Amino acid sequence: MLDAAREALAFSRNRKREDLDADRVLTLALVKCIEIVGEAGARVTAVTRAANPLVPWTQIVGMRHHLVHVYFDIDLDRLWTTVTDDLPPLVAALERILSRPTG
Repeated sequence: MLDAAREALAFSRNRKREDLDADRVLTLALVKCIEIVGEAGARVTAVTRAANPLVPWTQIVGMRHHLVHVYFDIDLDRLWTTVTDDLPPLVAALERILSRPTG
């Protein structure tokens, strides 16, 4: 989940929203990364979700579901906002979660 989110951020670095219109490879790469984030989010345990209520687990999984089933009608503005606005705080949250000792 964290790796895919970081990859999406790397792919979008030094890019702008308009690049999605001109670069199909960028669009497909970002869609795939967000799908992976959502799929991984669906596999997060209920205990971890409950311990981290500020992470929008339901929305993360919902975005994946939407991308997988909408096919050719993806809202590129929403995709860009997800990557540029929503992923940075998600990455920070996941890094915090993963840095906690387990046991």
